[in-house]
Amino acid sequence: QLQLVESGGGLVQSGGSLRLSCALSGDTLDYYTIGWFRQAPGKEREGVLCISRSDGSTPYADSVKGRFTISRDNAKNTVYLQMNSLKPEDTAVYYCAGRRPSLCTDEQTLYRTWGQGTQVTVSS
Repeated sequence: QLQLVESGGGLVQSGGSLRLSCALSGDTLDYYTIGWFRQAPGKEREGVLCISRSDGSTPYADSVKGRFTISRDNAKNTVYLQMNSLKPEDTAVYYCAGRRPSLCTDEQTLYRTWGQGTQVTVSS
């Protein structure tokens, strides 16, 4: 039913910006809470940002506060992750995940559907 596809990753220099997209199909974005997660080499996957069905956003990684912004465009069935002032430590595979309940959570097992991930590499 629900499918999520991430795009927009790539190689950027330290201090640069990227905008990741999470495109939803098979259902309507209006009814989903969407979280962005990332997994760096050799590290556990961590929550980054979440946007609720009511557009409230919740940061989960202190390291991205003030640099990353999450937003949604329900008409396009797409959620975005705007990443500014990128650092080498932001290098990771970035995933989006969806759940029907309206509240954000960083408990990964509560997300029903996951995308395939998109690689972000930040060079120094």
